[in-house]
Amino acid sequence: MTSPTLGEFGRITRFFKPLAAGFPGARGLRDDAAVFGVPDGRELVVTTDAMVAGVHFFPDDAPADIAAKLMRSNLSDLAAMGAEPLAYTLVTALPRGLDESWLEGFAAGLGEEQRQFGIALAGGDSVSTSGPITLSVTAFGLVPTGRALPRWGGQPGDRVFVTGSIGDAALGLEVAYGRLDIPDQDTRAHLLRRMRRPDPRMGIGPRLIGLASGAMDVSDGLVADLGHLCEESGCAALLHVDAVPLSEAARGAIDGDPVRLALAITGGDDYELLFTAPPSAGDALATLAAECGVAITEIGELRPGTPGEVAVLDGAGGPLPLTRRGWDHF
Repeated sequence: MTSPTLGEFGRITRFFKPLAAGFPGARGLRDDAAVFGVPDGRELVVTTDAMVAGVHFFPDDAPADIAAKLMRSNLSDLAAMGAEPLAYTLVTALPRGLDESWLEGFAAGLGEEQRQFGIALAGGDSVSTSGPITLSVTAFGLVPTGRALPRWGGQPGDRVFVTGSIGDAALGLEVAYGRLDIPDQDTRAHLLRRMRRPDPRMGIGPRLIGLASGAMDVSDGLVADLGHLCEESGCAALLHVDAVPLSEAARGAIDGDPVRLALAITGGDDYELLFTAPPSAGDALATLAAECGVAITEIGELRPGTPGEVAVLDGAGGPLPLTRRGWDHF
């Protein structure tokens, strides 16, 4: 920690103006606000996520990793709506004594994310705080008019699908806290990477339009978020735990332990897409998975019942007892 030398506007000029250079609507970060239009036939999708040191990331995490998680959690929300990324605004609340090398690493991490996902900085705000580092991104995306994927479109009989794999981030957090001993270094590295740098499914989300009946991303835990999806759709659901896709690293970490398995399906921060679709969409989804190189796995089905109720079934078809269903900040 050292005293800052650039000041607020010097920091903006050095670290953040370059991130806005590719987006004319940012106006070079020289005005009070960004100005940009929406192409004909498109609607704007807007999402905001915040992260706080000690809650969403470790204070000593690499600043580029923090930037990646901040950006990717917002991009995952866009993907869940079927939107393609356009631009974002950024708010940083940083301790006065934070070394400017931290900002340099953070801005470099944002630049890497922008290049990878085709998004640019449009503006934001920078303030000081006596508390922990607090960061917030508002991301803007574009979706065809009237075609944004809702949470509430599922119907009884629809199948439940998830992209990628579940549980890596929750298990990675246990590794980071030292509560889960994983001797294999490749397994440790995979779980920690998935915790720090989730994979937003930007290539899949927009292509679910016309296939998925309802969609969201998995941030609070698979079981809890399926409950949210069901509640909005006015349905209940069956979740077959043996069908939930696990990475090789997650399977090795769980190693048949039911407590670790429960953690994997309730722990959160997966940022995979969770969606419902009619059975007739199965072949198209298989083709989509093959074209994108990302697994799309059927894990359950919607059924009539109490809205939001999720019955989690074990391999024998009996109820799997869970002490919690997911993350809740409050």
